[in-house]
Amino acid sequence: MTEQNQKQLGNTLWSIADQLRGAMDADDFRDYMLSFLFLRYLSDNYETAAKKELGRDYPDIASDVLRETGASTPLQVWYEENMNDVPAFEKQMRRKVHYVIQPAHLWNSIANLARTQNAELLNTLQAGFKYIETESFESTFQGLFSEIDLSSPKLGKKYEDRNAKLCTIIQKIAEGLAEFSTDIDALGDAYEYLIGQFAAGSGKKAGEFYTPQQISDILSAIVTLDSQEPKTGTKKRLESVMDFACGSGSLLLNVRKKVNKAGGTIGKIFGQEKNITTYNLARMNMLLHGVKDTEFEIFHGDTLLNEWDMMREQNPAKKPSFDAIVANPPFSYRWEPTDALADDVRFKSHGLAPKSAADFAFLLHGFHFLKDEGVMAIILPHGVLFRGGAEERIRTKLLKDGHIDTVIGLPANLFYSTGIPVCILVLKKCKKPDDVLFINAAEHFVKGKRQNQLTKEHINRIVDTYQFRKEEPRYARRVDMAEIEKNDFNLNISRYISTTVAEEEIDLAATHVRLVDIERAIQIATAKHNAFLKELGKPLLPSAD
Repeated sequence: MTEQNQKQLGNTLWSIADQLRGAMDADDFRDYMLSFLFLRYLSDNYETAAKKELGRDYPDIASDVLRETGASTPLQVWYEENMNDVPAFEKQMRRKVHYVIQPAHLWNSIANLARTQNAELLNTLQAGFKYIETESFESTFQGLFSEIDLSSPKLGKKYEDRNAKLCTIIQKIAEGLAEFSTDIDALGDAYEYLIGQFAAGSGKKAGEFYTPQQISDILSAIVTLDSQEPKTGTKKRLESVMDFACGSGSLLLNVRKKVNKAGGTIGKIFGQEKNITTYNLARMNMLLHGVKDTEFEIFHGDTLLNEWDMMREQNPAKKPSFDAIVANPPFSYRWEPTDALADDVRFKSHGLAPKSAADFAFLLHGFHFLKDEGVMAIILPHGVLFRGGAEERIRTKLLKDGHIDTVIGLPANLFYSTGIPVCILVLKKCKKPDDVLFINAAEHFVKGKRQNQLTKEHINRIVDTYQFRKEEPRYARRVDMAEIEKNDFNLNISRYISTTVAEEEIDLAATHVRLVDIERAIQIATAKHNAFLKELGKPLLPSAD
């Protein structure tokens, strides 16, 4: 599917969402809409694999004939005619695609119920979601649809009302999808597009699940560049990539896309998310983009409390570590730094971030799990660059130990959730240059109606400056540690990069010559004009002398 068609598909689906949600909150309707898209993806993927597995035995039945038989899919016909072979078939499907969907729960079956306004649609959909959560997957996909309340009064007061509403929604989605190619990959792009559109209307809530694409592109490019072999320039395999505040997983998927495009590969994707709804979105998002359930692991839990057992491993030899870490944690999040956390291995050597802002707590969590040769890129509010107290002590130690590689200042109003300007900190455990690269991109953007935008040229300039550690007046500068120490380890970008434009020096002699020439020209013009006035008998202009 072309990029234009992908955008048209996204627009079509968004238009459907905008028409149908009615009085329902956009965030609530988002979960229904995206869950139905996910069901469509699972169904298409499953039916494609089933057709390949069954080969000639897969029923070749036209859609009009299916309607006459009362079946919705060829697979349903096969199930009914081969009941004894179903267990062996499903065992093979679990081995190949890692899940099973009953024919009655496939998207085409559900869409057919919606088209005919069947009174059993709601019950069938509930049974389908429950089956997928508890029996479809051999791996742990429990609770995937836990936030989708099909009994919600927001859909209608009575069962009949809710059923009718769902019929309308699903029928419209099915019709919208039918206008486009059945390219499975396109659903992943449509899912991403809808997440972005819902984020645009969610205000502050958007920060819980969405990193704007333009910022995601910068972070992804940074860690992709650092997966490059220094001598050959070829791409190597990243065994693991982690986002400990992964939201809907878009940032992790962007890293995967850029690494693959650059010729590299990623072993496994890891993510952690505290919000249950967003956690479910992330898991769906991974599958929708063709990431197998064995290729990613998303954990639901509190990052700051380190609730993931895998990350609590005390044996240094078994402690998980990651080649690349990207993150967009909640800005200046209030937390409870307890005495137990003060002894936590993540914070012990640097100290605890203050109660009023957990920014450095998030940073230190990620940095603790970074491989020695790895790279971490994290989005934070500007306050981390200059605030005093505990944050100053943490920042100073990171600088003295040579772990802060680059500071990138971005424009204000890039996020849906906040208008404050943010920065990107790039950290490494084994940083080679004994300086810090500062990039001041705060003034380089296109002003938008609601949010400011970074163009491809703006993004490429940032990435290129980072990659080659270029210096450019009023934009980028490498600052050695001695100068940073003189500034008391304050990383406020304006201390190191001046954005003021120097006044142009005036050449007095040249200016005098120009003024004499101008006066002479005025005298000549006045004399010529007076000659015309004299011929007409009109009063003359006064001389310029």
